Amino acid sequence: MKPLLEVDGVTLRYKIPGSVITATEQVSFTVNEGDRFVLLGPSGCGKSTLLKAVGGYLKPSEGRISIKDRTVTEPGPDRMMVFQEFDQLLPWKTVLDNVTFPLMNAHGLSASEARAKAEAAIDKVHLTRALHSYPHTLSGGMKQRVAIARGMAMEPDILLMDEPFAALDALTRRTCQDELLRLWEETRFTVLFVTHSIAEAIKIGNRILLLSPHPGRVKAEIIDVDKVSATDGSAGRLEKQIHELLFTETDQAEAH
Repeated sequence: MKPLLEVDGVTLRYKIPGSVITATEQVSFTVNEGDRFVLLGPSGCGKSTLLKAVGGYLKPSEGRISIKDRTVTEPGPDRMMVFQEFDQLLPWKTVLDNVTFPLMNAHGLSASEARAKAEAAIDKVHLTRALHSYPHTLSGGMKQRVAIARGMAMEPDILLMDEPFAALDALTRRTCQDELLRLWEETRFTVLFVTHSIAEAIKIGNRILLLSPHPGRVKAEIIDVDKVSATDGSAGRLEKQIHELLFTETDQAEAH
């Protein structure tokens, strides 16, 4: 089966005053339809930068990124991003309008068609009662669920999620993780998810790509993650294994 997303030998560099920073170096991986693919690594390993390149917001210095064998050169409705920040919603629009707006602009749907799609997506994230609420009246978790609904309503080929739950408290974060998995069970959409939390990567992903500390290079890929279980101790063992892979003595020596 042909992969949905191919990242082939991607190096990402950007300039700052006086120097050039290499965020990632020769990173390659593929994402299949229906994958919950997680990019995992410590802060500064370039995982968020890599996600933005997949989104079409950054151009690789080397290598190629393609969706369905089409080279990514700019943002498009086939990729929707959900960010960590709570201010990604338009504050002057209601929940319903925040979800219908991109449907009408990017997909050219009529107001009635966009409303029907938006209401269905909002219902899936259990926020129907908040249809006519404004973002400032919502909790952080609710705002993130609206952002997810907006992304899913667009029916993209892949949903790109940049540490979307990192700013939430522990209980809300767990609830949002559960909601995301419930939604995935219903529709089997494809998601590329960035996190620096090993526990979150194991819970969300069916495949995990480990990136080394700056600059980000591929250290390992772990597959069949969703077969591990917290009840039999396999999840704990995998978490320990990932920690050891990410933080080897060599990496620690390089960091110092």
